Amino acid sequence: MDKNTITGLVLIGILLVVFSILSRPSQEQLEAQQHYYDSIAQEQRQAELEAKAQAALANERISRADSTALFYQAINGKDSIITIQNNVAALSINTKGGRISSVVLKEYMEQDKKTPLTLFRDEDVSMNFLFYNQRETIQTQDYYFTPVNVTDSTVTMRLAADSASYIDFEYAMHPDNYLVDFDIHATGMDGKLASTNKTVDIEWAQKARQIEKGYVYENRLAELTYKVAGEGSDYLSANGDDEEQVPGRVDWIAFKNQFFSAVMLSEEGFEKTHLTSKMEAQGSGYIKDYAAEMNTAFDPTGQQSTRLFLYLGPNHYKTLTALDKERDEKWELNRLVYLGWPIIRWVNKWIIINIFDWLQGWGLSMGVVLLLLTVIVKIVIFPTTWKTYMSSAKMRVLKPKIDEINRKYPKQEDAMKKQQEIMGLYSQYGVSPMGGCLPMLLQFPIIIALFMFIPSAIELRQQSFLWADDLSTYDAIITFPFNIPFMGNHLSLFCLLMTVTNILNAKFMMQQQDTGANPQMAMMKWMQYLMPIMFLFILNSYPSGLNYYYFLSTLISVVTTIILRRTTDEAKLLAQLEANKKDPKKMKKSGFAARLEAMQKQAEEAQRQRMEHGRGGR
Repeated sequence: MDKNTITGLVLIGILLVVFSILSRPSQEQLEAQQHYYDSIAQEQRQAELEAKAQAALANERISRADSTALFYQAINGKDSIITIQNNVAALSINTKGGRISSVVLKEYMEQDKKTPLTLFRDEDVSMNFLFYNQRETIQTQDYYFTPVNVTDSTVTMRLAADSASYIDFEYAMHPDNYLVDFDIHATGMDGKLASTNKTVDIEWAQKARQIEKGYVYENRLAELTYKVAGEGSDYLSANGDDEEQVPGRVDWIAFKNQFFSAVMLSEEGFEKTHLTSKMEAQGSGYIKDYAAEMNTAFDPTGQQSTRLFLYLGPNHYKTLTALDKERDEKWELNRLVYLGWPIIRWVNKWIIINIFDWLQGWGLSMGVVLLLLTVIVKIVIFPTTWKTYMSSAKMRVLKPKIDEINRKYPKQEDAMKKQQEIMGLYSQYGVSPMGGCLPMLLQFPIIIALFMFIPSAIELRQQSFLWADDLSTYDAIITFPFNIPFMGNHLSLFCLLMTVTNILNAKFMMQQQDTGANPQMAMMKWMQYLMPIMFLFILNSYPSGLNYYYFLSTLISVVTTIILRRTTDEAKLLAQLEANKKDPKKMKKSGFAARLEAMQKQAEEAQRQRMEHGRGGR
């Protein structure tokens, strides 16, 4: 080692010693640091002491409960699962609380199309029944039940005070049925439960799983629904958090997903019902958090059982209707399938659903069923379509004469005279400007009925057609790595096709009307083209089956318009109108034209009188 290296090492050593002496904390700093560590240690010791005190207090409460509670023998136990099942569903019943902890529907699949569908799991649901006596409130969720009388499809979960005193939860499934009989019966509890309390309080909660692919649309149709006795069904908002205190008696309460529901029904009805629905965040695996608090009749003497029912299955219209018929239409469970307002619901109930089931019975794919359904609907409404088209065609062939009147009255102050003369022209030729409106209104209930029915049709669930692997949700032909406002992170091909055909339909309709250079009609043209673009954003997350139907419907309308246009001899039509003009029997004004002309004459007379009054005043 040379002299320079040794010198360097010595200098580095001297620097380290000097730095350590200068950076050494003062006595005050050392004392402050020690105080800080002492305070932390003291807080930790205090927390440990409090935890031990709380544990001791809890143990003391449990010890007292063990010796004084009515069902003290059932306080301690071990969770175990009893499974009952039939051909369509399997129920898991937990001995802790004696409640149904999970439901598997055998005939329906998860999104992977391989695993039977789970309606809810143990961590998703809670069901608590509250009984009372003078000393305590008995909450069944705190106790362990004993299973007795177990068969493949029935089980009795028993909460025993002793060998002669107990409360039974009796579950019974029926073959090929999603309805579960659920009876609560007391034996030997007279004097142990408050005889003056003739009700049992129920606390029921469930986090509704996101079962379908499309969160947005499933969330739209998932809502807490209930039926008030003697009235129709109602529901809490599906678009945000909501709660309601329901007055009067309630027949049933449903925790509803898009295609499946868990429903609790009472033979005697529920009272003091408080309902809550909360939104769950997208991506959480859930769509809603439901809760219901209510009470129903209970006989502590055991002379009568509390009759409850649980429907745990699909929102299938005819399945629910069959259950309703067994109860003389009292339940109206088929209201879980939303079919629209009264007249729209009537169209769906008696026409659309029956045609759909008839076509489905042929064993065709759902894409073909929707195609045939659309064709049948178009054939049924064709007379109104033809009526609307002919009204437009008549006005189109009279347009040259309308243009002459427009040139005759170019000034704005002559607008009333111009309009009066135009209406007179229509009357002379037996044409009504409103002739195409009524036929369009007659089509409206059928169009809206299909809009309501298709998204609610569980038959479309997981049914593939062409590139769409599930007609009950959107068909994403492109998935974006980002979200587009109102559109989401994908592009639906059927929605895109629907948009394109609507633009083509708007083009043909505007050509048919032949509006010329009228600025107001130019604005209408612009709106006709804007609306399909708006629908692209609005309907992009809607079921592909719905967009497929609208695509087919609009495409058929375009083809029908082209055929009618090419087969209509407008010269012959004008000649017919000229003949109508010469025939006094056909010159009678339409009701609308007559009323409009009368109103115009009254307005013109009033304007003339005002002008004369003004001149007289001067």
